[in-house]
Amino acid sequence: MIAHAQLIAAIPALVPPVNAYGPSIIGQSGQRMLAQRTDNELIVCTVGSSFQLDATAQVRFPAPWPRRRGTWAVSPDASLAIFAGVHALRAVDSSGALGWEVHHGCWEGSCRATHNSYDEYADLKDHRYPKRGSAGFSVDGKTLWAHVPGPIPGAWPRSDTWEKWLVLSAADGRMLAWAEADAASEGSHHLPHPTDPCQMGLSIGEGQDGAPVRWGHWDGKSLAVHYIDDDVTLLSVSPSGEWVMSVSHDQHTLTIRKTYGVPAADSLDLDCTSVIRPFPQAQPGNDGRSAYWDWAGGFINETTVVGSTAESDRKWGEGRHWLIDNLGSHPVTQIVYPSPISGRPTALGGGAWYTVSEAGDALQVWALPPEWENTGDEAGVVTASTTRGFAISRGQHAGQ
Repeated sequence: MIAHAQLIAAIPALVPPVNAYGPSIIGQSGQRMLAQRTDNELIVCTVGSSFQLDATAQVRFPAPWPRRRGTWAVSPDASLAIFAGVHALRAVDSSGALGWEVHHGCWEGSCRATHNSYDEYADLKDHRYPKRGSAGFSVDGKTLWAHVPGPIPGAWPRSDTWEKWLVLSAADGRMLAWAEADAASEGSHHLPHPTDPCQMGLSIGEGQDGAPVRWGHWDGKSLAVHYIDDDVTLLSVSPSGEWVMSVSHDQHTLTIRKTYGVPAADSLDLDCTSVIRPFPQAQPGNDGRSAYWDWAGGFINETTVVGSTAESDRKWGEGRHWLIDNLGSHPVTQIVYPSPISGRPTALGGGAWYTVSEAGDALQVWALPPEWENTGDEAGVVTASTTRGFAISRGQHAGQ
């Protein structure tokens, strides 16, 4: 069984790739935007329902520091951008004006300074490759969740340098609640619940040490956090918010599970070596594997996930992407494209996903035909073997 991808849109990058990171589509259906980060600004342009760019709806947010010195997030209505930097969170509105700023400890691990500005460390050699946190807007855009190191001036004793997970008012940066992140991070990313503005996921990378997940619930009065130490990267939430997709830190296993960490009999674990047949010429690597899951993909719709083994495949041939049925009623199915593609897939929901061109100058939006086409050629595909049932929550913490 194979599935033929249909190209439904080709969207050019907003700026040449030599000057920027590659383009990405952010937001949910009805609020999608094309975004691209240069050293000087974050450019956001509205994407229509047919994935056409609206050139009249472009916003340019001036960047307070170069792109390699942090991460960013944009509110659902593109009225506000957050730059999560080495020493501060900075909010910039659609006019380019500074909205608010929250300072925190330095992400350079050996630095204990509380910097007042980027200029203080811009030319320091030991600050060239700092660790990084992240920020994410709730689905309604009213709150901002941020993963930062302490101390937070005016909020905790200066001796407190543990990493924090903050909930802030997006309008003015006012702190609403916080919890200990309980991590030693190299980087992180946020994953908002698609329908409930009270919920947010945080996936943390600790390098070789692990990949814990935090799931938070802010009810307007208190913050509850599930501390999930399954050593996985959280990649996608289904449109209903009922399921999450993750890939294990060792990249052996792709898992589809209940959002809140409750044990469930209908959870799906796919061991890559069991469900993906390697290229005939592939040889096992040092860890005994010739194929492994990428930390990429997500929900195309409520019951279908797109996954990838492109990183391990590229040694032996063209990188492969896969369709995975959440219900377990179909085998893992290879996606076939009309022309070679590069890189990894990013799910958009609504039956679509996108890939970025090898040059980084465009992205292609793909969809599937109504029925997956069965050609009788099942090379490279093995029926999914599953492991069902798990527990991922070890406790809660609330603070304000």
